[in-house]
Amino acid sequence: MAAGLGALTLAGVGALGWALAEASMFTLRRHTVPVLPAGARPLRLLHLSDLHLVPSHRHKVAWVRDLARYEPDLVVTTGDNLAHPEAVPGVLEAYAPFLDLPGAFVLGSNDYFAPKPKNPARYLLPDARTEMDHSPLPTSELTAAFRAAGWKDLTNRRDRLEVGGTRIELVGVDDPHLDRDRFPTSARAEQPPADCPALHLGVTHAPYTRVLDQMHADGCDLVVAGHTHGGQLCLPFYGALVTNCDLDRGRASGLHGWPGPRPGADGDGGADSMWLNVSAGLGTSPYAPVRFACRPEASLLTLVARER
Repeated sequence: MAAGLGALTLAGVGALGWALAEASMFTLRRHTVPVLPAGARPLRLLHLSDLHLVPSHRHKVAWVRDLARYEPDLVVTTGDNLAHPEAVPGVLEAYAPFLDLPGAFVLGSNDYFAPKPKNPARYLLPDARTEMDHSPLPTSELTAAFRAAGWKDLTNRRDRLEVGGTRIELVGVDDPHLDRDRFPTSARAEQPPADCPALHLGVTHAPYTRVLDQMHADGCDLVVAGHTHGGQLCLPFYGALVTNCDLDRGRASGLHGWPGPRPGADGDGGADSMWLNVSAGLGTSPYAPVRFACRPEASLLTLVARER
């Protein structure tokens, strides 16, 4: 009995040590997405999410900055950049190599309110929302810097960019996890000229199904989201335990289709589904700095023309 308990203790300590180490094993996930109109040149979209930055995360800041060597054409951040009242300078330092590029952003709950300790058992709930405390973060300082750089604020808004000869129609919502999402009801912009191919891109922090359905109905070709942390704690051969929203576990991270699968992404499926990239993100709550079988990540999406 004693030997068995000792072995279990050692296994638990080893698993915890690995989970603490894995939280800093940043990786870049690459996907090719055939989503552009015929004739459009390929575009590289860097999708960043869930940094949950605190001032001591110097390694994370350096890793994000180094992604500039991949020369993205467009940068989109899907929120939860902050995890500390003094983290804005670090976030802006991390994003500095990209602020002169076309960009867009939405916010997550941890861009509004500082994280706090929680009962770990809440993690096992399918949607572990709690009433937020009143410890606001310097949200306006962060968004003002993004807007000053020319990045498009998609907080319940539409906007547009032109990148590499492709016109990108943008639609985004405020954080659905806080029920702040109000899908823009104004009509999409006029159709682009025939010689200017277009992409319709949706941006949300949390991939709640109501938002994905709205973006699909709006005609989005591709949606990018974060929030799930890829499950954060996963089991080999099983995957994510939860997604912290009503998205199914099979789409906790990676490139998929919505509402059905897409050919080449998650099985055979129809072309009437849009593409969906859910980033597992780069951080964790400072009160639970662990990941297991779920490395922190950024996504580099190479957007190419659809097959005829």
